[in-house]
Amino acid sequence: AESDSDSQLLAASSETVSKPAKPHAPQDVLREKLLVELQEKDPGTALTGLQRAVEQRPSLARHCMSIARALGKAAVEQYGPTRAHRFSRPVCDTSFASGVAQFS
Repeated sequence: AESDSDSQLLAASSETVSKPAKPHAPQDVLREKLLVELQEKDPGTALTGLQRAVEQRPSLARHCMSIARALGKAAVEQYGPTRAHRFSRPVCDTSFASGVAQFS
């Protein structure tokens, strides 16, 4: 038989599951979009997308380095360090290259 505390716990846990997910921050949405673009196309396309996004929304500039680093890591995972490094260019102070180097 269930105790009252078990019933309350089950009710509480089902309430938290049914709540809608918190909306993602713009930089998180951009990061996910660019990671998909990197996988479907190539890191160069994703870096161009990052550069354009920062130009269009300057508020994203403070996240540019972390996004570029994440792209560098993903490029190494997909292409290997040597090939990933070929896509490096000066977007966000060479953070993509730093990400490639860090995860190589």
